Amino acid sequence: RLRRRPGTVAVAAAIQNEYHIPVVPHILCSGFTREETEYVLLDLQFLGIENLLVLRGDKAKEDSHFKPTPDGYAHTTELQEQINRFNAGEFVDGTPVKEPGRPFSYGVACYPEKHEEALNLDTDFAWFRRKVELGADYGVTQLFYDNTAYFRFLDRVREAGLDVPVIPGIKPFTKLSQLQTVPKTFHCDFPPELAEEALKCRTDEQARQLGIEWTVAQCRELMSRGVPSIHFYTVGATDSIAEIARRIY
Repeated sequence: RLRRRPGTVAVAAAIQNEYHIPVVPHILCSGFTREETEYVLLDLQFLGIENLLVLRGDKAKEDSHFKPTPDGYAHTTELQEQINRFNAGEFVDGTPVKEPGRPFSYGVACYPEKHEEALNLDTDFAWFRRKVELGADYGVTQLFYDNTAYFRFLDRVREAGLDVPVIPGIKPFTKLSQLQTVPKTFHCDFPPELAEEALKCRTDEQARQLGIEWTVAQCRELMSRGVPSIHFYTVGATDSIAEIARRIY
């Protein structure tokens, strides 16, 4: 595949080496063959990067459903199985790793309001349960704006006997158009009080300020309820998130 910017391994290594903070590169089904995944795992392990977030990836915009890469995977669980075998000292072709390195720890995605392709909440939760059974150490949620959705999901996780941490995923909206596009794109609901305030916004700056204020309140409630940490989706929202972080930490 043609690539004209550094890849995941290079960026992760640069961050860890330059800033001396742990990194969590995302490993995707989308766009990778089994062999390419193995090369990424080998390079990351050699660099001393031990933590991963294992994801299927999004479907292409022009497709109605996810289409796996030839010789790749259709589901996160299949990618987990390859990582588990690698951790156990086995290459993708079945040959043993002569000198296995330190095994990877990894998290997976979960969806308080269900994945867009899931038939219902029950089938979606069954997928998350399977990911945990395969060895996921934690879950990171899809972004949400209604904390009750997160707490409802967390209750279900605990009632199912799953004791993994569930990290809330948070993203403030930053402009007027996102008040319409974000719920549709990410399949998450605005609670009534947020929807009411959103309808009053007339400019991008008003929307950005509402996004900051709502997210600060959302994070404070989550933190007061003992969440393990917060995962911020930063694309297109770095300035807002920097302000939010200053106010909540």
